[in-house]
Amino acid sequence: MKYNPRVSSSRRRSRKAHFMAPSSVRRVIMSAPLAIDLRNKYSVRSMPVRNDDEVQVVRGTYKGREGKIVQVYRKKWVNGSTVNVGVHPSKVVITKLKLDKDRKDLLERKAKGRALDKDKGKFTVDEVAAAAID
Repeated sequence: MKYNPRVSSSRRRSRKAHFMAPSSVRRVIMSAPLAIDLRNKYSVRSMPVRNDDEVQVVRGTYKGREGKIVQVYRKKWVNGSTVNVGVHPSKVVITKLKLDKDRKDLLERKAKGRALDKDKGKFTVDEVAAAAID
């Protein structure tokens, strides 16, 4: 079901929007899930990848390998020069985050949002009893 009337449900147009996306949107697309211990520590499921994060590859030819992110290339094309192994962010798990002020703020903001949603839709015994009386 289509929720937003401004967004096309056409395969052609959605692919075009994905591949022609600006760098700011591409950053969000290039997010990777956090490892279980980081997920529990920060109460956040995923983060955009960035240089100096340590990751573990979970799919593909390089499955099981661990390494550090050397470059995040958000532009469209890479020239023909020799480069390190390119792996899509959805195929890795972040095992160690490089934290700075902006990243800490982002983690706190996301965790706060998740904390608010935790009790969403839950009813307490008192609320159910009060509704039964009415």
